[in-house]
Amino acid sequence: MTARDEILARLRTALADDPPPVEVPRRYRRVGDRPDPVAILVDRLEDYRAVVHHGIGSLPGLLAGVDRLAVPVDVPAGWLTGYAGQVHRDAPPLTPADLDAMDAVLTGCAVAVAETGTIILDAGPAQGRRALTLVPDRHICVVRADQVVGLLPEALTRLDPRAAQTWISGPSATSDIELNRVEGVHGPRRLEVVLVGADDEPAGTSGA
Repeated sequence: MTARDEILARLRTALADDPPPVEVPRRYRRVGDRPDPVAILVDRLEDYRAVVHHGIGSLPGLLAGVDRLAVPVDVPAGWLTGYAGQVHRDAPPLTPADLDAMDAVLTGCAVAVAETGTIILDAGPAQGRRALTLVPDRHICVVRADQVVGLLPEALTRLDPRAAQTWISGPSATSDIELNRVEGVHGPRRLEVVLVGADDEPAGTSGA
């Protein structure tokens, strides 16, 4: 018997002699009930020091100062309208050195959770592989309004548990023992989110 088995056996014995007086409720919320989940998402993202932009029309301005841009192979063409820099598609896969030399990466996402301010990528359409969004210092992520859900349980129903997932809650940051914030250690130092509505995207940009 392992130590874990022994501890659990003792707990079962103790509870059998003196069962808990009440049953612990397990009726967790599974659907958000707040009226504007997009506004909540914006609040959380900005609290995490991410920069939020509104409308697909903000993309040309964001990309104006980017010389080398990494993108998934299936990035919607409309997202690159007017972009005059170098587009580096991830096919064949860019090396870590290639990705490190990029000024930014542009992707979509699978779903975003308003309550936690979390954006989730699962290597689906317009997202690419995990390394694509973990190595470059700046990540520009397009999030459609219909991809925003209120709570985590709602997000999980949209995800394939077998897919390689990346969960993002603001720019990469960590703290040392003295609680000094250090950004860019485990991922992009800068996260910029472009929120778009269903009627906001130009033709040829769906499926992100």
